[in-house]
Amino acid sequence: MEDIECGYVPKRTTLQKCFLFLRSLIHLFFCVQFYVVVVYAVYILLNNYDNENDVLRTLCVHSYAFGTNWNVCFQTVFLTLSLTYDVLEWLDRHETELAKKLKYYRDVLFCGLVLPMTMFISTMFWTVFLIDRELVFPEVYDKIVPWWFNHCVHTNIAIVVLLETLIQSRRYPTNLKLEVIINGTVGVLYAIVYYSIYFFAHRWLYGVFGIMTWWQVCLYQILIWGSCFVFYFIQFPINRLFHREEDSMTKEEVTEQKNGISEVKTVIPEVKLNGEEKPADPDSMPFSNKSWSLKYRSMRSQIENSSL
Repeated sequence: MEDIECGYVPKRTTLQKCFLFLRSLIHLFFCVQFYVVVVYAVYILLNNYDNENDVLRTLCVHSYAFGTNWNVCFQTVFLTLSLTYDVLEWLDRHETELAKKLKYYRDVLFCGLVLPMTMFISTMFWTVFLIDRELVFPEVYDKIVPWWFNHCVHTNIAIVVLLETLIQSRRYPTNLKLEVIINGTVGVLYAIVYYSIYFFAHRWLYGVFGIMTWWQVCLYQILIWGSCFVFYFIQFPINRLFHREEDSMTKEEVTEQKNGISEVKTVIPEVKLNGEEKPADPDSMPFSNKSWSLKYRSMRSQIENSSL
Protein backbone atom coordinates (compact mmCIF):
# COMPACT_ATOMS: atom_id res chain seq x y z
CA MET A 1 0.00 0.00 0.00
CA GLU A 2 1.43 3.32 -1.09
CA ASP A 3 0.08 5.32 1.84
CA ILE A 4 1.87 3.13 4.34
CA GLU A 5 5.46 4.01 4.95
CA CYS A 6 8.01 2.39 7.15
CA GLY A 7 7.44 3.27 10.78
CA TYR A 8 4.35 4.49 12.52
CA VAL A 9 1.63 6.13 10.45
CA PRO A 10 -0.68 8.49 12.33
CA LYS A 11 -4.33 8.30 11.38
CA ARG A 12 -6.93 11.04 11.64
CA THR A 13 -10.55 9.95 11.70
CA THR A 14 -13.33 11.76 9.87
CA LEU A 15 -14.62 13.10 13.18
CA GLN A 16 -11.18 14.43 14.06
CA LYS A 17 -10.94 16.11 10.67
CA CYS A 18 -14.33 17.77 11.15
CA PHE A 19 -13.33 18.93 14.62
CA LEU A 20 -10.02 20.30 13.34
CA PHE A 21 -11.86 22.10 10.54
CA LEU A 22 -14.27 23.69 13.03
CA ARG A 23 -11.43 24.74 15.32
CA SER A 24 -9.44 26.19 12.44
CA LEU A 25 -12.49 28.09 11.19
CA ILE A 26 -13.09 29.63 14.63
CA HIS A 27 -9.46 30.67 14.98
CA LEU A 28 -9.38 32.11 11.46
CA PHE A 29 -12.58 34.12 11.96
CA PHE A 30 -11.55 35.73 15.24
CA CYS A 31 -7.95 36.19 14.14
CA VAL A 32 -9.09 38.19 11.10
CA GLN A 33 -11.54 40.10 13.29
CA PHE A 34 -8.88 41.22 15.75
CA TYR A 35 -6.47 42.24 13.02
CA VAL A 36 -9.27 44.39 11.58
CA VAL A 37 -9.85 45.84 15.06
CA VAL A 38 -6.15 46.68 15.44
CA VAL A 39 -6.01 48.38 12.04
CA TYR A 40 -9.18 50.34 12.74
CA ALA A 41 -7.85 51.36 16.16
CA VAL A 42 -4.78 52.83 14.48
CA TYR A 43 -7.08 54.69 12.09
CA ILE A 44 -9.01 56.17 15.05
CA LEU A 45 -5.80 57.28 16.74
CA LEU A 46 -4.38 58.95 13.65
CA ASN A 47 -7.56 60.92 13.03
CA ASN A 48 -8.25 61.99 16.62
CA TYR A 49 -4.85 62.40 18.23
CA ASP A 50 -5.33 66.18 18.35
CA ASN A 51 -9.11 66.18 18.79
CA GLU A 52 -10.56 69.37 20.25
CA ASN A 53 -12.55 67.39 22.80
CA ASP A 54 -10.37 66.83 25.86
CA VAL A 55 -11.94 63.44 26.68
CA LEU A 56 -11.47 62.09 23.16
CA ARG A 57 -7.94 63.44 22.97
CA THR A 58 -7.09 61.68 26.24
CA LEU A 59 -8.56 58.46 24.86
CA CYS A 60 -6.18 58.60 21.90
CA VAL A 61 -3.07 60.00 23.58
CA HIS A 62 -3.15 57.44 26.40
CA SER A 63 -4.58 54.54 24.39
CA TYR A 64 -1.55 52.42 25.33
CA ALA A 65 -2.63 52.45 28.98
CA PHE A 66 -6.14 51.01 28.59
CA GLY A 67 -6.40 47.43 29.80
CA THR A 68 -8.79 46.65 26.96
CA ASN A 69 -6.09 47.43 24.40
CA TRP A 70 -3.56 45.27 26.21
CA ASN A 71 -6.00 42.38 26.17
CA VAL A 72 -6.77 42.78 22.46
CA CYS A 73 -3.04 42.52 21.73
CA PHE A 74 -2.71 39.38 23.86
CA GLN A 75 -5.72 37.77 22.16
CA THR A 76 -4.39 38.65 18.71
CA VAL A 77 -1.06 36.97 19.48
CA PHE A 78 -2.82 33.94 20.94
CA LEU A 79 -5.12 33.52 17.94
CA THR A 80 -2.18 33.88 15.57
CA LEU A 81 -0.32 31.10 17.40
CA SER A 82 -3.46 28.94 17.42
CA LEU A 83 -4.09 29.39 13.72
CA THR A 84 -0.45 28.65 12.89
CA TYR A 85 -0.61 25.43 14.91
CA ASP A 86 -3.83 24.46 13.12
CA VAL A 87 -2.06 24.86 9.78
CA LEU A 88 0.77 22.63 11.01
CA GLU A 89 -1.81 20.02 11.99
CA TRP A 90 -3.33 20.07 8.52
CA LEU A 91 0.17 19.57 7.11
CA ASP A 92 0.82 16.73 9.61
CA ARG A 93 3.71 18.73 11.05
CA HIS A 94 2.29 19.05 14.56
CA GLU A 95 4.81 16.57 15.99
CA THR A 96 7.82 18.68 15.03
CA GLU A 97 9.83 20.55 17.66
CA LEU A 98 8.59 23.87 16.29
CA ALA A 99 4.96 22.80 16.57
CA LYS A 100 5.45 21.50 20.12
CA LYS A 101 7.00 24.79 21.23
CA LEU A 102 4.25 26.71 19.47
CA LYS A 103 1.59 24.70 21.26
CA TYR A 104 3.37 25.12 24.60
CA TYR A 105 3.56 28.92 24.42
CA ARG A 106 0.04 29.10 22.99
CA ASP A 107 -1.38 27.24 26.00
CA VAL A 108 0.74 29.16 28.52
CA LEU A 109 -0.41 32.46 27.03
CA PHE A 110 -4.06 31.45 27.05
CA CYS A 111 -4.17 29.99 30.56
CA GLY A 112 -1.89 32.50 32.25
CA LEU A 113 -2.96 35.72 30.59
CA VAL A 114 -5.72 35.66 27.98
CA LEU A 115 -8.45 33.93 29.96
CA PRO A 116 -7.98 35.69 33.34
CA MET A 117 -7.61 39.17 31.84
CA THR A 118 -10.44 38.68 29.36
CA MET A 119 -12.93 37.49 31.96
CA PHE A 120 -12.09 40.35 34.30
CA ILE A 121 -12.33 43.03 31.60
CA SER A 122 -15.54 41.72 30.07
CA THR A 123 -17.41 41.17 33.35
CA MET A 124 -16.20 44.37 35.01
CA PHE A 125 -16.79 46.55 31.94
CA TRP A 126 -20.37 45.48 31.32
CA THR A 127 -21.24 45.52 35.03
CA VAL A 128 -20.09 49.13 35.42
CA PHE A 129 -21.49 50.06 31.99
CA LEU A 130 -24.99 48.91 32.97
CA ILE A 131 -24.77 50.88 36.24
CA ASP A 132 -23.36 54.10 34.77
CA ARG A 133 -21.62 54.06 31.41
CA GLU A 134 -19.97 57.43 32.08
CA LEU A 135 -17.75 55.70 34.62
CA VAL A 136 -16.16 53.37 32.07
CA PHE A 137 -17.21 54.31 28.52
CA PRO A 138 -18.54 57.90 28.30
CA GLU A 139 -21.20 58.58 25.70
CA VAL A 140 -18.86 61.00 23.94
CA TYR A 141 -16.75 57.99 22.89
CA ASP A 142 -19.55 57.04 20.50
CA LYS A 143 -18.49 59.91 18.25
CA ILE A 144 -15.31 58.11 17.20
CA VAL A 145 -15.78 54.52 18.41
CA PRO A 146 -18.49 52.57 16.52
CA TRP A 147 -20.74 50.15 18.39
CA TRP A 148 -19.29 47.08 16.63
CA PHE A 149 -15.78 48.06 17.70
CA ASN A 150 -16.90 48.30 21.32
CA HIS A 151 -18.44 44.81 21.18
CA CYS A 152 -15.36 43.36 19.51
CA VAL A 153 -13.08 44.49 22.34
CA HIS A 154 -15.48 43.95 25.26
CA THR A 155 -17.92 41.19 24.21
CA ASN A 156 -16.30 39.04 21.54
CA ILE A 157 -13.22 38.59 23.68
CA ALA A 158 -15.34 36.57 26.13
CA ILE A 159 -16.85 34.55 23.25
CA VAL A 160 -13.33 33.58 22.18
CA VAL A 161 -12.55 32.32 25.68
CA LEU A 162 -15.85 30.42 25.90
CA LEU A 163 -15.38 28.71 22.53
CA GLU A 164 -11.76 27.91 23.30
CA THR A 165 -12.83 26.27 26.55
CA LEU A 166 -15.38 24.15 24.69
CA ILE A 167 -13.14 23.03 21.82
CA GLN A 168 -9.75 22.71 23.52
CA SER A 169 -8.84 20.47 26.42
CA ARG A 170 -6.75 22.32 28.99
CA ARG A 171 -7.61 20.34 32.08
CA TYR A 172 -4.46 21.29 33.99
CA PRO A 173 -1.87 24.09 33.83
CA THR A 174 0.75 23.72 31.13
CA ASN A 175 3.32 25.33 33.43
CA LEU A 176 1.77 26.45 36.72
CA LYS A 177 4.73 28.49 37.96
CA LEU A 178 5.26 30.33 34.68
CA GLU A 179 1.56 31.07 34.19
CA VAL A 180 1.18 32.49 37.70
CA ILE A 181 4.30 34.63 37.23
CA ILE A 182 2.99 35.98 33.91
CA ASN A 183 -0.40 36.73 35.42
CA GLY A 184 1.05 38.60 38.38
CA THR A 185 3.77 40.41 36.42
CA VAL A 186 1.37 41.81 33.81
CA GLY A 187 -1.03 42.86 36.58
CA VAL A 188 1.69 44.79 38.40
CA LEU A 189 3.08 46.36 35.21
CA TYR A 190 -0.35 47.55 34.16
CA ALA A 191 -0.98 49.07 37.59
CA ILE A 192 2.33 50.95 37.38
CA VAL A 193 1.47 52.35 33.94
CA TYR A 194 -2.09 53.22 34.89
CA TYR A 195 -1.32 55.01 38.16
CA SER A 196 1.69 56.76 36.64
CA ILE A 197 -0.68 58.51 34.24
CA TYR A 198 -2.74 59.75 37.17
CA PHE A 199 0.27 61.09 39.06
CA PHE A 200 1.87 62.75 36.03
CA ALA A 201 -1.15 63.73 33.92
CA HIS A 202 -3.53 64.20 36.88
CA ARG A 203 -6.43 62.32 35.30
CA TRP A 204 -8.05 58.91 35.62
CA LEU A 205 -8.49 56.98 32.39
CA TYR A 206 -11.51 55.21 33.86
CA GLY A 207 -14.02 57.47 35.55
CA VAL A 208 -14.93 54.83 38.13
CA PHE A 209 -11.65 55.58 39.93
CA GLY A 210 -12.55 59.25 40.15
CA ILE A 211 -15.51 58.63 42.48
CA MET A 212 -13.46 56.59 44.94
CA THR A 213 -11.38 57.59 47.91
CA TRP A 214 -7.80 56.34 48.04
CA TRP A 215 -8.53 53.46 50.36
CA GLN A 216 -11.36 52.40 48.05
CA VAL A 217 -8.97 52.58 45.10
CA CYS A 218 -6.56 50.31 46.96
CA LEU A 219 -9.33 47.81 47.71
CA TYR A 220 -10.48 47.96 44.11
CA GLN A 221 -6.95 47.26 42.88
CA ILE A 222 -6.72 44.26 45.19
CA LEU A 223 -10.05 43.10 43.75
CA ILE A 224 -8.63 43.40 40.23
CA TRP A 225 -5.56 41.33 41.04
CA GLY A 226 -7.52 38.82 43.10
CA SER A 227 -10.20 38.29 40.46
CA CYS A 228 -7.56 37.62 37.79
CA PHE A 229 -6.06 34.87 39.93
CA VAL A 230 -9.51 33.47 40.73
CA PHE A 231 -10.35 33.31 37.03
CA TYR A 232 -7.00 31.62 36.42
CA PHE A 233 -7.50 28.84 38.95
CA ILE A 234 -11.18 28.10 38.27
CA GLN A 235 -10.64 27.67 34.52
CA PHE A 236 -9.20 24.19 34.97
CA PRO A 237 -12.07 22.56 36.91
CA ILE A 238 -14.48 24.24 34.48
CA ASN A 239 -12.53 22.82 31.55
CA ARG A 240 -12.70 19.37 33.11
CA LEU A 241 -16.49 19.61 33.09
CA PHE A 242 -16.44 19.75 29.29
CA HIS A 243 -13.50 17.44 28.64
CA ARG A 244 -13.40 14.00 30.16
CA GLU A 245 -10.13 12.80 31.55
CA GLU A 246 -8.06 11.42 28.72
CA ASP A 247 -6.83 7.98 29.56
CA SER A 248 -3.10 8.43 29.25
CA MET A 249 -2.73 4.67 29.02
CA THR A 250 -5.20 4.28 26.16
CA LYS A 251 -3.84 1.90 23.60
CA GLU A 252 -3.27 3.23 20.12
CA GLU A 253 -3.13 1.00 17.08
CA VAL A 254 -0.61 1.99 14.45
CA THR A 255 0.38 0.30 11.24
CA GLU A 256 3.95 -0.79 10.59
CA GLN A 257 5.31 -2.35 7.43
CA LYS A 258 7.87 -5.06 8.02
CA ASN A 259 9.23 -7.43 5.38
CA GLY A 260 6.46 -6.37 2.99
CA ILE A 261 3.75 -7.31 5.50
CA SER A 262 1.57 -4.70 7.19
CA GLU A 263 1.27 -5.32 10.90
CA VAL A 264 -0.92 -3.61 13.47
CA LYS A 265 0.98 -2.83 16.65
CA THR A 266 -0.34 -1.60 19.96
CA VAL A 267 1.46 1.39 21.43
CA ILE A 268 1.00 2.80 24.90
CA PRO A 269 1.75 6.54 24.85
CA GLU A 270 3.65 8.45 27.49
CA VAL A 271 1.85 10.33 30.19
CA LYS A 272 1.88 14.11 29.84
CA LEU A 273 1.37 16.35 32.86
CA ASN A 274 1.81 20.11 32.94
CA GLY A 275 3.60 20.06 29.61
CA GLU A 276 6.19 17.50 30.75
CA GLU A 277 6.41 14.00 29.37
CA LYS A 278 6.71 11.23 31.91
CA PRO A 279 7.07 7.51 31.27
CA ALA A 280 4.02 5.37 31.73
CA ASP A 281 3.49 3.54 35.00
CA PRO A 282 5.36 0.20 34.84
CA ASP A 283 2.59 -1.50 36.80
CA SER A 284 0.12 -0.76 34.05
CA MET A 285 2.39 -1.95 31.22
CA PRO A 286 1.82 -5.30 29.50
CA PHE A 287 3.33 -8.27 31.35
CA SER A 288 3.54 -6.30 34.61
CA ASN A 289 3.39 -8.12 37.92
CA LYS A 290 -0.20 -7.06 38.44
CA SER A 291 -1.30 -8.49 35.10
CA TRP A 292 -0.09 -12.02 35.98
CA SER A 293 -2.11 -14.31 38.18
CA LEU A 294 -0.42 -16.04 41.08
CA LYS A 295 -0.69 -19.34 39.26
CA TYR A 296 1.41 -18.26 36.24
CA ARG A 297 3.60 -15.56 37.74
CA SER A 298 6.48 -17.95 38.19
CA MET A 299 6.46 -18.63 34.43
CA ARG A 300 6.50 -14.93 33.54
CA SER A 301 10.18 -14.60 32.65
CA GLN A 302 10.13 -17.72 30.48
CA ILE A 303 7.15 -16.54 28.44
CA GLU A 304 8.42 -12.98 28.05
CA ASN A 305 11.81 -14.18 26.82
CA SER A 306 10.30 -16.76 24.53
CA SER A 307 11.04 -16.43 20.81
CA LEU A 308 7.33 -16.87 20.17
